[in-house]
Amino acid sequence: MDKISDLKKIIIKTLDINKAQDIVSIDLKDKSSMADYMIIASGTSSRHIQALSEQVLEKFKNNGLQESKIEGKESNEWKLVDGIDLIVHIFHPEKRKFYELEKMWSELIPKEKLII
Repeated sequence: MDKISDLKKIIIKTLDINKAQDIVSIDLKDKSSMADYMIIASGTSSRHIQALSEQVLEKFKNNGLQESKIEGKESNEWKLVDGIDLIVHIFHPEKRKFYELEKMWSELIPKEKLII
């Protein structure tokens, strides 16, 4: 098993233990060069979303990804934790429904149309 797959499992477990809702993992390997995986989860409040993002960031840093960071710090409705090859989106449920990232990234995109 490779390091990114192991880290993905650690992040999913961390989100689950910390009561994130509707955790989804999307394999991006054949869809984008920006990352190997995307994890999407929901938090129940702005405080919960912030706490989840901090827990994920800590796991990234503990696993050697010192360049990881949280984007969307000023937002109460979403956070993105950039783990280089593993991206974690944490949304308020209404924002998550609005952006529909699962739908957008779960569809198979023909290789000739990939631009990211």
